[in-house]
Amino acid sequence: MNKSKDLEQIEKIFEHSISIKKQCVEQGFESIINIGKIATSSVLKGNKIMLCGNGGSAADAQHLAAEMLIRLHPNNNREGVPAIALAQDTSTITACGNDFGFDKIYQRMVLALGNKGDCLIAITTSGNSKNILLAMKAAKKMGIKVFGFLGCSGGEAIEFCDEAFVVPSNDTGRIQEAHITAGHALMDYIEVKLLEADYLHLK
Repeated sequence: MNKSKDLEQIEKIFEHSISIKKQCVEQGFESIINIGKIATSSVLKGNKIMLCGNGGSAADAQHLAAEMLIRLHPNNNREGVPAIALAQDTSTITACGNDFGFDKIYQRMVLALGNKGDCLIAITTSGNSKNILLAMKAAKKMGIKVFGFLGCSGGEAIEFCDEAFVVPSNDTGRIQEAHITAGHALMDYIEVKLLEADYLHLK
């Protein structure tokens, strides 16, 4: 029986996603490990993790922050880890957009909420999102460690990263799929290390 065009279309997307993830495996995950080590050390010293992104990447930032604040695994019922997604409430976002421009939203959040020793995970598939770049620049000046989850060879953002996980693709959807997988791997790493350090306790 011949496959329908609809089925072929869906299979093609899955196969492409798998291919990109395989390329990520081939290039290695040293950056994820380094980000995990630095972020864990930051939390152990009383600092926090901030995350930001645009569109689907903003949702990924919120998703990953929730994994830290609440829990990642159902069997790991533990305290929350200090993490915050910088896509704040609609009043804050629209006020900034109206008064200063949407490019400034994450920069203002970093300046207002960030502290030396914190970590910023900036998610941008293009690596060129202006609001992300402004946030990264502000964080660097404040002594905040800057980590990029990027695509498209990293774009301008790669210059401001202490560490970067770069997906070898220019397909936005496939980059985002790899980002959330890498994000889960990173949050899992941080959770395990914080449990081992006796910072977190299972209930």
